[in-house]
This record gives sequence, C-alpha cells and structure tokens, in this order.
Amino acid sequence: MSGVFDLNERVALITGAGQGIGRDTALLFADHGIEAVVVNDFHLDRAEAVAALLRERGVGAFAVQADVADYAAVTAMVDKAIERFGRIDILVNNAGNAGTSQIEKNLPNFWEVGPEDWSRWLGPNLYGVLNCCHAVVPRMIANGYGRIVTVISEAGRVGEANYAVYSGAKAGAAGFMRALAKGLGRHLITANCVSLAGVATPGLSDRNADPDMVKKKLSRYVIRRLGEPRDASAMILYLASDAASWVTGQTYAVNGGYAIAP
Repeated sequence: MSGVFDLNERVALITGAGQGIGRDTALLFADHGIEAVVVNDFHLDRAEAVAALLRERGVGAFAVQADVADYAAVTAMVDKAIERFGRIDILVNNAGNAGTSQIEKNLPNFWEVGPEDWSRWLGPNLYGVLNCCHAVVPRMIANGYGRIVTVISEAGRVGEANYAVYSGAKAGAAGFMRALAKGLGRHLITANCVSLAGVATPGLSDRNADPDMVKKKLSRYVIRRLGEPRDASAMILYLASDAASWVTGQTYAVNGGYAIAP
C-alpha cells in the first residue's frame, strides 16, 4: 500500500497490544504496510495470538511478555526487538489503566487510601511510558528518525473523581511527551499523545454491564456512543505516519465530545 499513511519499511513496538486498542493498532499498521511489529503484552498468549495474525498478513512480528512498569523487563524487551529487527522506528505507549490489577466498580476516594494503592496507577501509566522511552529513544536518535505516540486519558486532561492518581499519571505522561518533543525535534523524532474517553475495550466492557450505568455514561457524550478501538487506532496511525511529520508535542482528544476544551 502506498499513500500518505504508508508505514512501509518501519518497525513498531506497541505495548499492551494483546487486545483492544493495541491489537487494533497493530492490525491497522499491517494494513498500511508496516514491515514489522513487536507485540507486547503482560499476557504472552494474547500477544502471541496478535503476532500470529500479523504474520498471516505478511508482517514480521514477534510476541514479547513484559510488564512496562518493570524497567529491567522493558530494556530486555527492547534488546530483543533490536536483535530481531535491527531498529524501532515507532513506539506506541498503549499499556495502561491499572496494569495487572483489576479495577473495581466503586473506587475509594484518594484520601481514603495510601501510597500502597498508588503504584498500580503510576506504574503502567507514567513509569511505563518513561521506561519505554528511555529504552527506545537512544536507538531512534542513532537512526535519526522516530515516532512516539502515547495513549493517555481524558482523565488526564479534565480530571475524574475517584481516579485522582490515574488522572495525575496520565497528565504526567502528557507533560513528559511535550518536554520530550522539545528535546527530540532536532533528531526528526516526534512525540505526541492521543487522549481517549470511554472506548469499548474488554476491560471497560466488564465494568459497563449495568445498562443504567451505560446510559448515564453516554449522556456525557456529544456523539452518543462509546468509542471503538478503530477510533483510537486511526489517530495513532496518523501520528505514527509521515503525514504528521511536522506535528509534535501535541495531545489529540478522541472522545466523542466528552470534553470540549483546549
């Protein structure tokens, strides 16, 4: 495939790619000529299933299990990727939410819990981004090219009650991307964020079993539906492609009108 969104001869690392938005991004990249994808997930079986789909489409792919909050695991993952494919041109920081923890329906207030509860939010959503960028950016600088796309949440832009630490982690990741963009532009590396409202991924679906809860949630959206993974992956594709070669340090809201703010 050729065109403005052509990813031919690029190699991507996508975290949390075993399901949902990460999975859809990997498959969309395959539709746009990506050469190879490193499929990361905490659950190896999920990553392997996506890698198999990519190989069926003629894309080089391999699955690697790693918790992005674990710096040593991330550096080992990147070393394996470089050994296998020689470079990483595109980094999609998609892994997030509560990491390996389940999110209960009724979260306590911030002041009702202590630091022992914070790590499950800070680890995947902030430290995971720092870890992956720290491991990948020197390789991008050496190659004189790179695209970094970090998936954040509207909670990081507008704040969400009962998700204070999560909101702070996502806001921190966005600020980090803006700072990174200023330092990396001269190396032809861009760094941007995609900010999402509710997207119908497996994790969110599990928490939306109550029809009344879904109805209440949708009342906050101008476009009265939850997002689909393709709504997110399409924006990720744009920012990962050369169509966005003069776009950096930005946060793009893909939110169905959930929040309309600068």
